[in-house]
Amino acid sequence: MWHTLCVLILSLLISLPALAIEPSEILSDPALEARARALSRELRCVVCQNESVDDSPAEVAHDIRRAVRQRLVAGDTDRQVLDYMVARYGDYVLLKPPFKARTLVLWLGTPAVLLLGMIGLWFAAGRRSTAVGSAPLSDAERARLDALPDGKSDVIPSEARDT
Repeated sequence: MWHTLCVLILSLLISLPALAIEPSEILSDPALEARARALSRELRCVVCQNESVDDSPAEVAHDIRRAVRQRLVAGDTDRQVLDYMVARYGDYVLLKPPFKARTLVLWLGTPAVLLLGMIGLWFAAGRRSTAVGSAPLSDAERARLDALPDGKSDVIPSEARDT
């Protein structure tokens, strides 16, 4: 019973991207449709997180897919279609935006955040290691430590035994 339910849920989740492209969007010319699908895989849905318009069921993605097909039917080349989309939505619409001054945040934002996080963790770990055991031993503690036989440092202190 559970096995069947899991398989059903998994198959529904896998088929969700297939629901993105509606039958009314598909062009009758297979060559144009193949170009449209290839271009749709290069374009990002502007409302979804890192999802191509080919996979997205969002209304904006539907509009972008329709515009791509209209431009192809009008005779535009693939480069002209991509340029049109960039002019309309900006470089963010490309899943692989070009590396230039305006797209530095897209390219370097994630590595910068990761680097800052690692530096913060390094400082936090350094501060913690200096805080632990940084107080010098008192004379009584030093005397008890000196009284221990060699190799017996795992003896429990008397105040720890009282609790």
